[in-house]
Amino acid sequence: MIIIKKCKGYAMEKIYKIVAEELKIPVDKVENTIKLLDDGATIPFVARYRKEITGNLDEVQIGDILQKVEYLRNLEERKEEVIRLIEEQGKLTDELRNIIVEAKILQEVEDIYFPYRKKKKTKADIAKERGLEPLAEKFYTVNNLEEIQNLAKDFITEEVPTVEDAVEGAMLIIAQNISEKAEYRERIREIYLKYSIIESKASKKAAELDEKKVYNDYYEYSEKIDKMASHRILAVNRGEKEDILTVHLRLEDSDREKIENMILKEFPKNDLAETYKEIIKDSLDRLIIPSIEREVRNALTERAEIESIAVFKDNLKNLLLQAPLKEKNVLALDPGYRTGCKVAVIDKYGFYRENTVFFLVEAMHNPKQIEDAKKKFLALVKKYEIDIVSIGNGTASRETETFVANIIKENKLNLKYLIVNEAGASVYSASKIAAEEFPDLDITVRGAISIGRRIQDPLAELVKIDPKSIGVGMYQHDVNQSKLDESLDNVISHVVNNVGANINTASWALLSHISGIKKTVAKNIVEYRKENGNFKNRKEICKSKRCRT
Repeated sequence: MIIIKKCKGYAMEKIYKIVAEELKIPVDKVENTIKLLDDGATIPFVARYRKEITGNLDEVQIGDILQKVEYLRNLEERKEEVIRLIEEQGKLTDELRNIIVEAKILQEVEDIYFPYRKKKKTKADIAKERGLEPLAEKFYTVNNLEEIQNLAKDFITEEVPTVEDAVEGAMLIIAQNISEKAEYRERIREIYLKYSIIESKASKKAAELDEKKVYNDYYEYSEKIDKMASHRILAVNRGEKEDILTVHLRLEDSDREKIENMILKEFPKNDLAETYKEIIKDSLDRLIIPSIEREVRNALTERAEIESIAVFKDNLKNLLLQAPLKEKNVLALDPGYRTGCKVAVIDKYGFYRENTVFFLVEAMHNPKQIEDAKKKFLALVKKYEIDIVSIGNGTASRETETFVANIIKENKLNLKYLIVNEAGASVYSASKIAAEEFPDLDITVRGAISIGRRIQDPLAELVKIDPKSIGVGMYQHDVNQSKLDESLDNVISHVVNNVGANINTASWALLSHISGIKKTVAKNIVEYRKENGNFKNRKEICKSKRCRT
């Protein structure tokens, strides 16, 4: 079920209009679509069974609507929260409220709120408490440092004992005021996003923590962030998280100078230029740049996650859409060294028939064991009229392949073999659904069955496994897991609903991805099928528990 945040009626009307305009879709169709999703309908269900309400929108269009509405709802919610927080401080004006209401993106709202955000008391805050704010304002009206120093004498107190202390406090106040200006933060962020260079170096702990030099490429690494590939962003992030890399952003001197000159324009032209530059440098180095760097790094990570998840989705889709080898009797081999090669026979209908173990690795097993394995292999091939051998690509896969290739050649068998990606087979073998399917079989046998069924019907077998366990991408554990889960689940639903499922052979795991069929209903359908045999027609399906037309 898709769960999205809701807003007040007036806010939603505004959101519908914005989304309709951006996506060139009628407002009423946008509204109808979101109401269906709000009520718990899935994207595939809406795309297939509510065409008359949505105006024939496809899954991509519905997904785009959902994404934009979710963002705009979050935006409206944050605006309301920021207005409330500033109002509680007694600092909300009509003008400020209007500025917040008119903000178009979340970052703009955060920049407006930044000066009002609760934070630890700063040196500038202390200087304000000591009455130095009026002196800070004088920096914009005097002509030289001597005038400031003379004015500072009037601010000397027990807490501000010297002229130097007064001047320093005033400068701290100005530096903080600069750092809190939304227009500066926005422009500096833009410059960093466009021109900054990310640099990573080996940390002091690198030699100890990275003995295999996994991150060697990033020990002396730099690249402009707008050119940086998503996998490198995630790699640097991981290296930093593991304390192997130290990472920071850098600007070229010319870009830094642009920023300094932009801020310098707010000051008058006089003999205090060097003092103003000192204040600007302090504001940038101590207050602005550290927080902007965090924001830019977060934005960089978000971009990498979006791009990576898109790759993971494509990888999963390609795995699920592999062409099945229908009506083939399969001898499935899950290779192993010490414990031997686990073997399972799967008939052309996908039913498990028999299992055994081959000891076939010459370096680990004696000649008698290997000879026995050959005899067992030939006996099973003959008994079940095996068409193809499915070999898992894990430990001892090459030795197993050599064994199979040699025995086929020696006996001139009309037999082929395939090397199969066994990622996730062990996860499936220990899962609840595997225990339900094969309660009396050892988990090692269940793993071999999975390897065999993957070539018969990849989609039907792979939907039983958490897609992250199938190995959809190198950095899949470095991205936002909830977003990844949702995206991969949507891919499975999309593929299953496009390919379809045979109601008389499909597992409940497969049926649960069909639009309109929830997990409980899917299990009830399978249970009814076990008790009553194959379904004769669609009406009979509704005889299972909780199934409605």
